[in-house]
Amino acid sequence: MSEPIRVFLLDDHEVVRRGVGDLLEDSGAITVVGQAGTVGEAATQIESLQPDVAVLDARLPDGSGIELCRRVRIMAPRTSVLILTSYEDDEALFDAIMAGASGFLLKQVRGNDLVDAVQRVAAGQSLLDPAMTRAVLDRLRRQDEPDPLAELTAQERKVFDELRLGRSNREIAETLFLSEKTVKNYVSTVLSKLGLERRAQVAAWDR
Repeated sequence: MSEPIRVFLLDDHEVVRRGVGDLLEDSGAITVVGQAGTVGEAATQIESLQPDVAVLDARLPDGSGIELCRRVRIMAPRTSVLILTSYEDDEALFDAIMAGASGFLLKQVRGNDLVDAVQRVAAGQSLLDPAMTRAVLDRLRRQDEPDPLAELTAQERKVFDELRLGRSNREIAETLFLSEKTVKNYVSTVLSKLGLERRAQVAAWDR
């Protein structure tokens, strides 16, 4: 028989830890080698135990399982991390992916599915939804791209904001206390800097 999967559990509620631990061990394929109720305890034990999988609560009184995940990737690089959370939170999921987690599960997950999740990440698989992973990569790509609006001066940015609202040159002139001719020049400059041809394209700006 193959060796059981060695799992470490982090949750600040002892009852939850015991319940999850019993559930995993009842599968016969998993053994819980350590437990902790704080991030500090968990970091020390994980470094010492080098488990196959660390199941970490996302939110704890003394820190975050997601922050701990980043440390685990360094001090126990062969340990796969599953983040457990009580909330559906896109930002937390983004952070978990960036931290190197192999999976992100809600605590409402069924017992069999949790066992399956541990086995899959222990085998090197990822439980991250492909669509969400793509969204994260798109977000990173956008962060790496230079911001075109950074090229605008403070006054040009004000004109841009007015154009976003669909305002005419006269309305912009009244709002910014400028002449219509000056506004027209600003509009031309803004369009040129942003690589646009028509003011309607500013209204549809979504970068």
